[in-house]
Amino acid sequence: MKTIKKLILLYIFALILSGVTAFPLKIELELLIRYCPEDWSVYTWITKVYEGLSDTYQKYPFMAYGTDWLAFAHIAIAIFFIGVIKDPIRNIWVIDAAIIISILIFPLAFIAGGIRGIPFYWQLIDCSFGLFSIIILWPIKKMILKLNHHLQMAIQSNTKV
Repeated sequence: MKTIKKLILLYIFALILSGVTAFPLKIELELLIRYCPEDWSVYTWITKVYEGLSDTYQKYPFMAYGTDWLAFAHIAIAIFFIGVIKDPIRNIWVIDAAIIISILIFPLAFIAGGIRGIPFYWQLIDCSFGLFSIIILWPIKKMILKLNHHLQMAIQSNTKV
């Protein structure tokens, strides 16, 4: 049970952290450009994204509101995992939903990324969020199922006369 709680807390932290990074996108991109070696293949892409973001923010600052909501959504989703900490067996549906969503990251990244002209290596970076989620969530699901099995066995042994 303690391992489940620790892994869920790690997942909540990672989800919130990945979300709040959507607030200061322009500053983050400025830092990446400043410290990323120019000979890295990703440098050109980061510079292009920064220029697009800067132009958009200058002409249409309200567009940043969309990434504010993205950040908020990460925080809102993280709150659902508190239920898993409180009652993992009853709230295993949260884990199941998160695994499905993590799997769906792959087709979204490849389809939308291809349509939007996102470089393939960046699509793989986006997919890594789904992969890391599955790596954390799958063992949690297994532990919850095992916990449920032990609980059911204990209930059955207590009801036999």
